[in-house]
Amino acid sequence: MAIEKVSIVVSRGSLEGVYPGLIMANGARMEGIEATLFFTFFGLDAIIKKRMDNLSVATVGNAALRLPGGMKMPTVMGAIPGMSSFVTHMMKKEMDKIDIPPVGEFIEMIHDAGGELYACKATVDMFHLGMKDFCPQVSDIISVGQFYEMSENAEIIFT
Repeated sequence: MAIEKVSIVVSRGSLEGVYPGLIMANGARMEGIEATLFFTFFGLDAIIKKRMDNLSVATVGNAALRLPGGMKMPTVMGAIPGMSSFVTHMMKKEMDKIDIPPVGEFIEMIHDAGGELYACKATVDMFHLGMKDFCPQVSDIISVGQFYEMSENAEIIFT
């Protein structure tokens, strides 16, 4: 049975936390699959106008992080001042090489392809945010219950 609908939860606001959901939503739309993105907790950074194009790689506690050349980066190195900026710059450079767009452009592409984007009401309330804080591609601020209703018959993916 083919997948017809996906609902993707984006809960992390780091560069490597946001892109998997965006890539999956974009891929779904390219395959004609309905795609809904639900941004919660720090994942909201991907749709907050002032933050979306300034996400960085989480270097502290990232046990999978590797240095150029493939050598595993010791976790303690992630705490060195400037390391997150350096790794973020390197990752964005590699993403540019394979035409992965910046977050804001990616969000626009997904929206223009028919993907739906929503912010989590509980998180929005907790962080004292409103629709004015979000990029124009965000359709609404919804509750978890509303997200589940929208996700009827969908594969729910948590990134």
